[in-house]
Amino acid sequence: MYNISLVVLTGLSGAGKSIAANVLEDLGYYTIDNLPLVLLEKFVEVVFDLNMEVSKVALIIDSRSRDSARAYEIIRMLKKSYNAKVIFMYADDEILIRRYKETRRTHPLGENLVDAIREERENLKEIRDISDLTIDTSQTNVHEFAKYLEEYFRDAEGPSLNITVQSFGFKYGVPLDSDLLFDVRFLKNPHFVDELRDFTGKDKRVADYVLLDSKTKKFLQKLKGMLNFLIPNYIDEGKRFLTISIGCTGGRHRSVAIVEFISKYLNKKTNFKVITKHRDMDR
Repeated sequence: MYNISLVVLTGLSGAGKSIAANVLEDLGYYTIDNLPLVLLEKFVEVVFDLNMEVSKVALIIDSRSRDSARAYEIIRMLKKSYNAKVIFMYADDEILIRRYKETRRTHPLGENLVDAIREERENLKEIRDISDLTIDTSQTNVHEFAKYLEEYFRDAEGPSLNITVQSFGFKYGVPLDSDLLFDVRFLKNPHFVDELRDFTGKDKRVADYVLLDSKTKKFLQKLKGMLNFLIPNYIDEGKRFLTISIGCTGGRHRSVAIVEFISKYLNKKTNFKVITKHRDMDR
C-alpha cells in the first residue's frame, strides 16, 4: 500500500536504541527520537499521506513518553496501517545497571535503578509481544551490535526472510529472542575428549566428532525436514525475521558445530539472508 519503509525502535532504556538509530540513519533512514506521542501520529500521517520525499523512516518510542499504554496503541496502529517493523531491544538487569552507572545518567522512570528497570520491563511487556524482532544486547559491544543491525537493514530490497542461526550455552541462560530453540545436549560431548576440549565446534576435528556420529545424522535429517516445512509457512504468515537457537552445555562444541552445519545448509538451500552467531563460543 505504501512505498515508505517504517521502522519502530523500542525497548529498555540502556539497551542500545541510540546505537540502532545511528545505524539506521547511516543507512538512509530519517530518524525521529522521542517525539511526543500526541505529535507522532500526525507526523506519520503527513509523511505518508502527503507523499513527502522520504523513503525510509525510523521512530524511537520508549519509556520517555511516560505513557506505555498509549505507546502500545500507537505502535499497534503503525503496524496495522503502515506495515511498520518493530525492533525491541533489551538486556539483563545487571548489564543495564552497569551501563547506567558508566554514563551517570538517570533512568527515565526514577533514580532507583533496580526498581526503574523492573517497572520498565513490565510496562513494555505488551510492546515486546507484538515486536517483529527482539534483540538481546547483553553480550554484544557497540561494534558487534551495529554490525548485526547493518546485516538486517543494509538491503531493503533483499530476501523476504532474514534468518539468524545462533549457538549458545545453557549454563549462561537461554536466548530470549529465539523463535525456534533446540537442545543438543543429548549428543556426544567433545569436552570429555582431551585432544578436542580446547577447540571449538568450528574446528574440523571437533565438527567431525559431532557431525559424523549416527545420532547427530538422524537429528540433522529431522531438523532439516522441520525447517523445510516451517520456513515457507513462516513466510506465508508474513514473518520477516527468524531466529533459530541451538544450545549445548557451554556453547563451545556441539551447538557451534550444528549451527555451522545448518547455516551452510540454509545458505545452499535458500536465497534468504542467513546470519551466523556464536553467543558463548569464546567464554
